[in-house]
Amino acid sequence: MSSFADQTFTPPELIRNFCIIAHIDHGKSTLADRMLQLTGVVEERAMRAQYLDRMDIERERGITIKAQNVRLPWQVDGQNHVLHLIDTPGHVDFTYEVSRALEACEGAILLVDAAQGIEAQTLANLYLALEKDLTIIPVLNKIDLPAADPDRYAAEIAHIVGCEPGDVLRVSAKTGLGVRELLDEVVRLVPAPVGDADAPARAMIFDSVYDTYRGVVTYIRVVDGKITPRERIKMMSTGTTHELLEVGIVSPDPKPSAGLGVGEVGYLITGVKDVRQSKVGDTVTSQRGGATEPLTGYREPRPMVYSGLYPVDGSEYPDLREALDKLQLNDAALTYEPETSAALGFGFRCGFLGLLHLEITRDRLEREAGLDLISTAPNVVYRVIKDDGTEMTVTNPSDWPTGKVAQVFEPVVKVTVLAPSEFIGTIMELCQGRRGQLGGMDYLSESRVELRYTMPLAEIIFDFFDALKSRTRGYASLDYEEAGEQEADLVKVDIMLQGEPVDAFSAIRHKDDAYSYGTAMTTKLRELIPRQQFEVPIQAAIGSRIIARENIRAIRKDVLAKCYGGDITRKRKLLEKQKEGKKRMKTIGRVEVPQEAFVAALSTDSAGDAKSGKK
Repeated sequence: MSSFADQTFTPPELIRNFCIIAHIDHGKSTLADRMLQLTGVVEERAMRAQYLDRMDIERERGITIKAQNVRLPWQVDGQNHVLHLIDTPGHVDFTYEVSRALEACEGAILLVDAAQGIEAQTLANLYLALEKDLTIIPVLNKIDLPAADPDRYAAEIAHIVGCEPGDVLRVSAKTGLGVRELLDEVVRLVPAPVGDADAPARAMIFDSVYDTYRGVVTYIRVVDGKITPRERIKMMSTGTTHELLEVGIVSPDPKPSAGLGVGEVGYLITGVKDVRQSKVGDTVTSQRGGATEPLTGYREPRPMVYSGLYPVDGSEYPDLREALDKLQLNDAALTYEPETSAALGFGFRCGFLGLLHLEITRDRLEREAGLDLISTAPNVVYRVIKDDGTEMTVTNPSDWPTGKVAQVFEPVVKVTVLAPSEFIGTIMELCQGRRGQLGGMDYLSESRVELRYTMPLAEIIFDFFDALKSRTRGYASLDYEEAGEQEADLVKVDIMLQGEPVDAFSAIRHKDDAYSYGTAMTTKLRELIPRQQFEVPIQAAIGSRIIARENIRAIRKDVLAKCYGGDITRKRKLLEKQKEGKKRMKTIGRVEVPQEAFVAALSTDSAGDAKSGKK
């Protein structure tokens, strides 16, 4: 079998490209583990759980962040086949990874937990796969659990996919039951890749990583022609040419090969160190006699949430830029641009697909580059039309126009919530409290309901998911997708220390929510900022109108300590003298906000524990 895996140019009719899609925690990585063991590409002694999850952070959290591809040999009726499996993430923030994986496949295994049934992200990933016309193989996993109810959920899947309940395969990824039959079904049902072997080479870049020693490693799926080592290739979007140093397959570790033919998935190394020259979605072709028409790439992902990332030590700014460059190669959905803050110094304004994406990115930058970072409170992008008709985009509260504002538009999202039907009332109450509008409601079965809402993105990115989970005892699942924008009554809330606005604490809030944000922030800062020699007022203001205020009391020296008895006028004179000194101090004194106060006030935890992310 292994000699077959190393053989050059497998005929396309013997290749099957497929991926596994599911909601988070429904067993994708465990199923991939069993496939690696069954096909023999990983020896028993080298096997470990979640084998394809390479990052420490993935293993610690038990979630997949990066899609991973692997080549598996499989024999059906005495005929050797090559299976290319891509294990995808299940989390809504990594949907872009899933959409890119689907481009490289002809089939998808739709995996559903037999104890939980279909959840919101299962549906979202299913619709993505159907848009790409992939062959769907519905599979129920975890049938060995005591709580499993395979018959009920098989009927639910059949209703959505449009097949018979008997067609839904039943497996247990943990014990390996039914996995052999599943691989046979993949060979039987998934169509072979189609391409012209004699045409000029065309291959789609669907992922890339940075290797410190070898430079950029690019993962490709060949559509037409063939790619062989030592030839010169051209990247069609940038027009750059490189010599191919190595071409190979991943099974599950990189193995050099004599080339890749139609339908094959593998990697190529050019030795290039410049991370910008390998763009996800680009088409690779031969420099001589290459293709003229590029493949249709991926649509650029649009960031949903913006947050500033600043190094705690200002001298680490160049290191942060380099780390972001390398991370962007590995994570095509990350965008960033430089920005400065009066309080925090130099940093970057980064765009993310969601809060978990923000948190994972920050975690990876701190681990992989050894940086110490502060992230500002996340916010979304607003479109502001001023009184004179000029239009501007605001990604940061400090960019908010000072003059009169005619209209403000905020991004909205279509939210899908799946939950047991007994929680309908409490979910509706939550969504309406977050300015949501009900778009529709469907019963998937007698006990499960799907609610569709249109809601402002700003209302979701903080603690919406946590509130939803706590109100439904953890049974609800959430998915959302962008749905344009709507006009809203938004204001900028400034936080002022001694009459001076501090840009890092400013926020854009809905008019009804501005007062509660102002009081919460002033109260928190009163506790965090140390007392000064003079009294410091902390105020929250909308324009010139103060909406909340707290005072930090002055530290006073007891000037009367040395007066034992005696005339009251003497004491009064000393107190008046102290009062004059405090007044003068107040006019020339500056309030120093310690770094810890910024970190505590701006941490995403304070805005509702963002750490748990959304599913």
